[in-house]
Amino acid sequence: MLRYILRRFGFMVLSLWVIVTITFILMNVVPGNPFSSAKLTPQVLKQLERKYNLDRPKWEQYLTYLKNLLRFDLGISIRERGRSVNSIIKSCFPVSLVVGIEALCFAVTTGLALGIIAALYRGRTIDYIAIIIAIIGVSVPNFVVASTLQYILGAKLKILPIARWEGPKYHILPAFSLGLGTLATMARMMRSSMLEVVNQDYIRTAKAKGLSPVQVTWRHCIRNAILPIVTILGPLIANITTGTLVVERMFGIPGLGRYFVESIYNRDYPLIMGTTVFYAAILLLMTFLVDITYAIVDPRIRLVKGRD
Repeated sequence: MLRYILRRFGFMVLSLWVIVTITFILMNVVPGNPFSSAKLTPQVLKQLERKYNLDRPKWEQYLTYLKNLLRFDLGISIRERGRSVNSIIKSCFPVSLVVGIEALCFAVTTGLALGIIAALYRGRTIDYIAIIIAIIGVSVPNFVVASTLQYILGAKLKILPIARWEGPKYHILPAFSLGLGTLATMARMMRSSMLEVVNQDYIRTAKAKGLSPVQVTWRHCIRNAILPIVTILGPLIANITTGTLVVERMFGIPGLGRYFVESIYNRDYPLIMGTTVFYAAILLLMTFLVDITYAIVDPRIRLVKGRD
């Protein structure tokens, strides 16, 4: 088991290095620089390039960035008034994390429950309701859901605030808007997986042994049907907790999503690299944890000596 974990960790580090390298190359092959749109004298431009190490050869910039990255130093933002990328992530990511966790909890609990109930009562009213919710959640973009909720629950009924980030009641609409798509994915996948499991021979055997429907569902059906959910949960967590630009902008949430996109428009090289590396690290970490969780969730998966 230890050998398996170390090997997966090594793959994670290697993947992160590849992502850093590809991002650095793509960022530098694009014509122009962060100061191309500003009217600067050649003297001022040289001083700015020297300040941000843009006057050095590309290979030297790359090695310097890797060296700083090993010290967890992501550099200084060019467009954010000299703020460090670390400070931007430190101040904005907790906000994105909070709304992401709220959306994820709502999506996972509701989606799994809806998928399980729909599979157990296939062909009945609850099954059709689950299918309709899944279709709406997958088809309708989150910004359409957000604007609809703002108009109905905020502007018309005045039940919930339309925007800002000041208290618990301000979290409801963003979490629902952000989590609806994930809820639909969870419900659809859990329903399909449950329908495959309930028709297996070992389920019939468990029923023949006299186990109650609750025991059969909990011990055998859900435990085996949840594996596909575990597979997609890692990337979903990384995506939903690092911030979504549109939802954060619509509700006035001071999260990381805005910087993640605006850094590209502004050609803010340190911020582009920093947010990309940060997102990639979370995604790879979640994938790594999913690999480890597989052996815990499914009793059929075992790691023997000399094999993965």
